[in-house]
Amino acid sequence: MNWLYKKAYPIFAFCLSISTPITIGVRLLLVKDRQVLLVKHVYQDGWYLVGGGAKRNETLEQTARREAYEEAGAKLGEIRLFGIFSHFPEGRTDHIIVFVCEEFTFSGQSDAEIDELRLFPLDQLPADILPGNSRRIAEYRNNPNQISYGNW
Repeated sequence: MNWLYKKAYPIFAFCLSISTPITIGVRLLLVKDRQVLLVKHVYQDGWYLVGGGAKRNETLEQTARREAYEEAGAKLGEIRLFGIFSHFPEGRTDHIIVFVCEEFTFSGQSDAEIDELRLFPLDQLPADILPGNSRRIAEYRNNPNQISYGNW
């Protein structure tokens, strides 16, 4: 089934660039005991921060909490804004709001789009983590209370 997701994702991304040229999503720095929770999707290579796109009539906080639950079975305590970033993949404009949560529980149960999830030490990230995700983690390590903005 994973091969089908990998084959269908480029078509989905192309259709999204036409139908929804501007998207808004969230990513979460879920940090506990100097470790960050990362996920691997079945349709993309590499490790990502937990997160995804906002749905119609959903606040950014609701999006963050929904995505955390769907992707990791995580229930979040207090979340705070970490930064707002822009990314321009596949012909569209993507705005990514990053939140930090240091008080959470997670069951490890995920939906069908997640292949694997794991906690990694903040200073020992996997080699195949995507660059924007890695940069946010490095920024958190350097100053966990900063609020940043810029390119993803």
